[in-house]
Amino acid sequence: QVQLLESGGGEVQAGNSLRLSCTASGPAFNSYNMGWFRRAPGKERERVAVITLNGVVREYADAVKGRFTISRDNARNTLYLQIDSLKFEDTAVYYCAADRSSGAVLSGTAGSWGPGTQVTVSS
Repeated sequence: QVQLLESGGGEVQAGNSLRLSCTASGPAFNSYNMGWFRRAPGKERERVAVITLNGVVREYADAVKGRFTISRDNARNTLYLQIDSLKFEDTAVYYCAADRSSGAVLSGTAGSWGPGTQVTVSS
């Protein structure tokens, strides 16, 4: 299984932007479908965005459409999440996930998960 590590989180003011990265180690990053998820305080984990191994974006959560952009660089073994126009309700721990099955990523049952990176949006 691929190992994942998120970075790029922090505390930012509402309206600003942030780019999260998820670096993968292990074989064949380009054979994995990838996704970003988040868990806000007191809430269940939420799927944010999913991208296939070929770079096709499959899914954005309604709450982030138009503000979040998922992308991947297979040459760098890295997944990205560009977050623009940050809102207070974007405060959460953000996780990346990977699986050879796109269905597993979409359903939140991916085989590999990173430890998460905290994003805190302040007013």
